[in-house]
Amino acid sequence: MSEADKGNADAARCFVRGQHSGVLSTISKRIEGFPFGSVAPFVLDHTGCPVILISTLAEHTKNIDADPRVSLIVQPYSPDMQVAGRVTVIGRALHLPDKSALGARYLRLHPEAETYFAMHDFSFYRIEPVRIRFIGGFGKIHWVEPEQYLLPVSALVDQEEDILQHMNSDHVENLKAYCRHVHGFESSQASMIGIDPDGFDLRADAQVLRFEFAQPVNDAQQARQALVQLAQASKATR
Repeated sequence: MSEADKGNADAARCFVRGQHSGVLSTISKRIEGFPFGSVAPFVLDHTGCPVILISTLAEHTKNIDADPRVSLIVQPYSPDMQVAGRVTVIGRALHLPDKSALGARYLRLHPEAETYFAMHDFSFYRIEPVRIRFIGGFGKIHWVEPEQYLLPVSALVDQEEDILQHMNSDHVENLKAYCRHVHGFESSQASMIGIDPDGFDLRADAQVLRFEFAQPVNDAQQARQALVQLAQASKATR
């Protein structure tokens, strides 16, 4: 893998980490062969695969169960959508029989989905990428392969909950300082709601803010080092 390929893959994955909803396209079962688009809240798992929570009653779920090939386009709103960055993940949506493994992570980012999550007919589906289309802006167009885009499973998966508890119990002032330093946002309340190899998410007052690490982290010790460095940088620029 060239440095340019790795850079594009990392940029694509980090771009998607910063978003939490997209447009899911499935292959229609009702109108055979035609694409069917629907709004899809999602989270990325630690490797970079999008995970969606969908009902067996939904049209897109019926489509997926008949043909798992899907695409998910992720793009924040912009006054000029043609030049804004976007990522399309093309892959296969696979049913996850266990809701508990990703439930807490999903609900921290999508607390409004708690009622849906509790219903027996809602399940998680993970989109396993076959290829990724990354447009970083006008003229910056790249195809990214899954082996470039996906990260290996690391110890951080099992350590995430403990890290969140520690940061939210003992380092709330640091979290507020991160908001000020990185986003220029003065928050009255801040809590860490997710951490992954590429960075972390904070709920600051009424909004979710994304923070990226300079380098991917694989465990709690590496995450601690990255968070301490950010805290030091935040204090230095006060």
